[in-house]
Amino acid sequence: MNVLVYLIPVSLLLGGGGLAAFFWTLRSEQYDDPDGNSQRILSDRWDDTPPEE
Repeated sequence: MNVLVYLIPVSLLLGGGGLAAFFWTLRSEQYDDPDGNSQRILSDRWDDTPPEE
């Protein structure tokens, strides 16, 4: 039972660190989708494979 005294604060610290990192990525606009990226992912034109003949 004494191990819980250490594990609970450590897990709260790790969870808080993950949450802080998530909010940091939101503030630095890493999830913004520039114009066209959503269309390029669906198009075969931008594939790295050579064109079929």
